Amino acid sequence: MASEIRHDWRRDELLALFDLPLPELLYRAARVHREHFDPAEVQVSTLLSVKTGGCPEDCAYCPQAQRYHTGVQATKLMDTEQVLEKARQAKAAGASRFCMGAAWRSPRDRDIPKVAAMIAGVKALGLETCATLGMLSPDQARALREAGLDYYNHNLDTAPEFYGDIIHTREYQDRLDTLAYVREAGLKTCCGGIVGMGESREQRAGLLQALANLPAHPDSVPINRLVRVPGTPLAETAELDPFEFVRTIAVARIAMPRSMVRLSAGRESMSDELQALCFMAGANSIFYGEQLLTTPNPATGRDQALFARLGLRAMPLVVCDDHHGTGTVAGATVHAQIIEPASA
Repeated sequence: MASEIRHDWRRDELLALFDLPLPELLYRAARVHREHFDPAEVQVSTLLSVKTGGCPEDCAYCPQAQRYHTGVQATKLMDTEQVLEKARQAKAAGASRFCMGAAWRSPRDRDIPKVAAMIAGVKALGLETCATLGMLSPDQARALREAGLDYYNHNLDTAPEFYGDIIHTREYQDRLDTLAYVREAGLKTCCGGIVGMGESREQRAGLLQALANLPAHPDSVPINRLVRVPGTPLAETAELDPFEFVRTIAVARIAMPRSMVRLSAGRESMSDELQALCFMAGANSIFYGEQLLTTPNPATGRDQALFARLGLRAMPLVVCDDHHGTGTVAGATVHAQIIEPASA
């Protein structure tokens, strides 16, 4: 029976999926995955930060918050030519998408022309563009779209009822508002969250419910496994059970059938066997490269070897020539979904 695209998931329905025997849950998720994707293809993503550290927010997981002593040094916004040189290198390596992220609570209006110049320059190279800059106003979202931005990342982080345990410097509604402005501007969305922050299974289901019941499912859903960074309030949090992480991936796949479900932060500590289970559960995107902003990621050679062992290959993407969705198929992807300090 074909999977249904829904925006009215109840919490108890998602919890019932979590409660299934793991083989049955994996089977259901794999069926949904095959309806919409080639199960042997994985979107390969990588990261460029154009402005690191110094964030004024208090997200309990984030090493970029200036109030925590994590050893992260704040940097200024990179020059446009520096960014374009990185983009040229990415394209030469076969990239089709390039993302710029900045550790801001929200950009100032005077920052937008600088970022817009980066976006326009990257777009002129023939690459898809994406960005994560924190909260946006409607005018800022439109300006980024007009500059050539294709995707915007802004995560919900966790369930609404657990959010106040993790962040106090902005409201959940602030995140929903930015996502609405992004959609209204005609941008595609990348939106997910973090698991393993001490939340309950019901709250993990609540995160997926919030994501799946958005007016449009995110085009990409990054599922981050908490990286317990010394100096952050969550440094001593108990590690999430690996099978619970797999269950979260599977339920995300079932609830959002057409979204890219991305293994994001925390993959460096995952075994090859755990990653294989995640791919079986419907994950079809990863970060590629040895550094995710301020936290480690698997070495490139390890990922290449894992792909070879599992018979996986990089997913070709359609690179749009304009904002109407026309384009041609390109090769490997560089898409930096950054764990931004303000919206993770």
